[in-house]
Amino acid sequence: MATTLTGAGPRLWAPARHRPFRLLWLGQSLSLLGDGFSVVAFSWITLGLTGSTLTLGYVLAFQAVPRALLTLVGGTLSDSWSTRTLMIASSWTRAGLMAAVGLVGLTGHLTVWMLCAAAAAFGAVDAFFQPARMSILPSVVDETLLTPANALLGAGTRTAAVLGPAVGGMVIAVTEAPVAFLVDAVCFVLCGWCVLGIRTRPRAARAAAPADARPVAEAAPSLGARIREGVAFTWRDPRLRTVVALDTAVNFCYAGPFTVGFATLADQVLRGGSATLGVLNGSLAGGAMLGTLAGGALGGRPRVGLLVAGLAGWLGAGMAVLGLVHSTPAVVATVLAMGFAIGFQGVFGLSWIQRNIPSDVLSRVVSVDMVLGYAAAPLSLIVCGALARTSTFALFATVAAVLAVTTVAVLASRAVREMR
Repeated sequence: MATTLTGAGPRLWAPARHRPFRLLWLGQSLSLLGDGFSVVAFSWITLGLTGSTLTLGYVLAFQAVPRALLTLVGGTLSDSWSTRTLMIASSWTRAGLMAAVGLVGLTGHLTVWMLCAAAAAFGAVDAFFQPARMSILPSVVDETLLTPANALLGAGTRTAAVLGPAVGGMVIAVTEAPVAFLVDAVCFVLCGWCVLGIRTRPRAARAAAPADARPVAEAAPSLGARIREGVAFTWRDPRLRTVVALDTAVNFCYAGPFTVGFATLADQVLRGGSATLGVLNGSLAGGAMLGTLAGGALGGRPRVGLLVAGLAGWLGAGMAVLGLVHSTPAVVATVLAMGFAIGFQGVFGLSWIQRNIPSDVLSRVVSVDMVLGYAAAPLSLIVCGALARTSTFALFATVAAVLAVTTVAVLASRAVREMR
């Protein structure tokens, strides 16, 4: 045990000794920082132009819908084209879009329809970046480094998600909204430049795939056929079905409870207002960061199926506590523990997918997972919004029941329990 603990630190930082990984980490972090900037910039400039929250909803929807619709296309192209090239092209295209919006905004000629068009184009181009960034790692680091590498990338992702909106808001406060778009463009330019410097390794041979699970892209080369192959590949493997189902359930149980639920809990139960809401969100993010780093430091190949079941059960218990307990310290501790579990399992789950899925279908599997997550989030917000009108107990108890069913379903499959 002492040896294991002594080696945890060096094991976590081992991927950072490789220049391609450092470039990937920096490029991905800059891109996600730019994503955070774009949300704040689009929101602020739309409200400044119209003063209408409804119009803001339209603008943000124009960005979200194309991203969700085209993610499967982006994942399919990532499996046949270079993921590195797609990331570079997406980054520099988004840079051009943001620079154009910023420059037009500074001239005072920016209109709502221009914002809607720019948001839609941004979401469409981003759909090609996201699956690629999730599937490029096996071609950048050795298989033995996947777990700590995913932990470091996850830590960068979570840090960028917090800093992006915060720094974007500061830029707008000090200057004006269009300047935030220009800073955003710089982030994407630098991201593309970092990825350009990465030298990836050749893709693994197709023969590595199980004989009954290989996609037959040569026999059906059309884009639609390749998308169907990716969906079929995901569905045929009970382990993949379970991982994707859990991710979808977690997204459902994440979006609503951790937005609508947190807001209702802070305001109506804990009576702490916006300050308490900030503490709850900070606890979730901090716990996830700690869990991500702990997973990377631990390394190894634990039984991912049991981790999957453990995460669902742990989150279900946490949701039950949130519905029953009215003490702020107890709620904060519970949220911190839930965040830790999400970060910890996420490192091993993603590493398992990258290690076990053939490279020529990996991006499509990832994109299927992402699309289901995109679909679960708005449904969760609607359901939790309706339940919150009844009581916070009804909201969190319903989510806890969904997670309990998920736990039982995972444990019922021997193939899933033995996943490593």
